[in-house]
Amino acid sequence: MTRKDQKIRQMIIGDIEGTSHAQSCFGAFPKEMRATNESTIKAPPKASPLASPSKPKGRLLKAHTGSGGSFSSTKKGSAPVQTPPPKCHVFRKRKVAPSEFRRFYERGDLPMKILHLPQNGMNQVTWSVEVDKLDYHHYLPIFFDGIRETEEPYRTLALRGVHQLIDRGGRLGKVLPVVPQLIIPIKTALNTRNPAIICETLECLKRLVRCGDLIGEALVPYYRQLLPIMNIFVTTTKNMGDQIDYAQRKNRDMGVLINDTLQILEQHGGVDAFINIKYMIPTYESCVL
Repeated sequence: MTRKDQKIRQMIIGDIEGTSHAQSCFGAFPKEMRATNESTIKAPPKASPLASPSKPKGRLLKAHTGSGGSFSSTKKGSAPVQTPPPKCHVFRKRKVAPSEFRRFYERGDLPMKILHLPQNGMNQVTWSVEVDKLDYHHYLPIFFDGIRETEEPYRTLALRGVHQLIDRGGRLGKVLPVVPQLIIPIKTALNTRNPAIICETLECLKRLVRCGDLIGEALVPYYRQLLPIMNIFVTTTKNMGDQIDYAQRKNRDMGVLINDTLQILEQHGGVDAFINIKYMIPTYESCVL
């Protein structure tokens, strides 16, 4: 290599081979390609690894105020499903448990039976003992407990037995001492909330109040057990408009039947009957005052 080539090599790569130049990492530019104001070109200062980064001047962002990392969409989301509050089912029928009347009848402990008459095809209820000689403290609560039966022949036997026992024993004064034992069977029948059972129970209750003296007054202390269910169904009447309800002869409109029962209780319950009925059924209006 001639001396002229060594000068050119030294000018390009420097004194020590492998050193870098300020103009380029590959060496110095030829003179004809260098910038005219070469003296103004300075290498950027190297940042110290321990020095803290300088804060940008101007408006600063606060935490949780920017939109970085978030996304936006023009699609409208579905509204959350709002579940309605649960229903109390106050008018729903309750399950009717088997009564004591069914157990006694199936065991053959009741002094009554069905007499089948082939002549006219009608069946009758007969007693093996005279009704006046029966122990009302034992049999009358059992027959009242069978009012809530919906199957035959238990329903028919219980209703006819109650009617006959009340009609015959009321005149003899045998029903009045048994009134406290009849509250639980009547309350159980009303709590079934079955319209058919409630109507039959109210019919028996009206017959019970009318069968003898002082029975209506004896029921006044038990209004808190008997009247709450009547308060629920007192407004349950048929809205027929200008039509005619041909089934009213059966007297199975629950609202009308409850009002009739309350009026009978007030008429036979003495001076304290109305205030106790009004306390349990605020919408009731007196039929005596």
